[in-house]
Amino acid sequence: MKRGRKENYDVQVIRKAFSFGSAVMLCVFIAFGQPPLSEMTLTDRLIGYTELCTNLPGGRQANVGTMRAIVVKPDGSDRKVLDELLLQGSDTMTQFAGWSPDGKTAIIGRGWKSSENAKWEEAHKQFRNIEGQVKYDNCLLDISSGSVTNVTSVERISCYNSGLFFWPNDSSKLGFTALIDGVSHPFKMDVDGRNKIDLTKGSNDFTYGFNASKDGKRIAYHKDYQVYIANADGSDPRCIATGNHFNFGPQWSPDGAWLLLVSGERNTNCNPYVVKSDGTGLKKLVDRGGYKGSIEFLDVYDFHEGSSDIPVWSADGKSVFYTALVGDTVELFQTGLDGEPKQLTKSKHGTLHYHPEPSPDGEWLLYGSKRDGIRQLFAMRLSDYSENQITKLKFGHAAMWAHWQPKK
Repeated sequence: MKRGRKENYDVQVIRKAFSFGSAVMLCVFIAFGQPPLSEMTLTDRLIGYTELCTNLPGGRQANVGTMRAIVVKPDGSDRKVLDELLLQGSDTMTQFAGWSPDGKTAIIGRGWKSSENAKWEEAHKQFRNIEGQVKYDNCLLDISSGSVTNVTSVERISCYNSGLFFWPNDSSKLGFTALIDGVSHPFKMDVDGRNKIDLTKGSNDFTYGFNASKDGKRIAYHKDYQVYIANADGSDPRCIATGNHFNFGPQWSPDGAWLLLVSGERNTNCNPYVVKSDGTGLKKLVDRGGYKGSIEFLDVYDFHEGSSDIPVWSADGKSVFYTALVGDTVELFQTGLDGEPKQLTKSKHGTLHYHPEPSPDGEWLLYGSKRDGIRQLFAMRLSDYSENQITKLKFGHAAMWAHWQPKK
């Protein structure tokens, strides 16, 4: 987990979008009296995610540049690449980044990077997001009509804009993060992209992991790896004192009473914690067994060391899903606020699970899993822990950063 990068990745060169066909149902479980998954109807919600190549020569950018935003049904059917009206020129990539609350609009990241800048980054093993060499925006794609609005380009304030989300309890506002003079700032703006307001104006501290509580009245973020909560307009920021040097990825519970985060002495050794919204009651939930907290999504050298793999709230806010190291596997776990861990998977040696996300109805858990060298998407039915494989990609490709459609 590194400063300034979580789910949005840059681009050197475009590759043709790849198609692998529909996935098949796997892992039929009937011991609990449930019918086989192939005979069941999964939720009718779509799943949005990102596909990319993972083993192309040329380093990070040669592979990251193949990223494409995808939607698919939970049974693996009706896979669609969302390229229409999004790709502009031969150096553009797209990422699926989220949904509107009503599920009618997809949030798509669209990035471009010059080949010169990509070579510099590879040589210096660090990002260089500068005007004229890099551009990253967040677009809104209407799933029904296909129309696209690039909201972060309206009254543009930065060449690099990421982390867009619909403001909870206020359909007229959006939140996002902009990189200005090398410093990351959280912003609030109108849904049409106008009236952008810097919520940490005047700060020179790098602010990331920005999100809002479900009632829309409070925000949370980490600033130079210390977690803060503040009012929705950015006022009255308060640091959550953990006593640790590394604090990352704060997330509000559905009722807004708790904040979930990872905390530790360093980014490679940190664990899930919860704290009350007033900053009291801090407690470590569980130990991740030395898990470094990130998933490498390339099969070639990546100077950025992968994508952060943080814990998430259950749909009802009564428990937390997370990944932890067991021997040489990274397994899925669930724990209540009492800190009692429950292992959900028991995999063969070398398996890596990542990025858990519960379905909005709480019945399924969506996640990635690297098995036999390929990163695929799966969904687990939580009533009996039976598993459905969503993607069936070929070696050298990956499915990452999946999001359930909220409604339909």
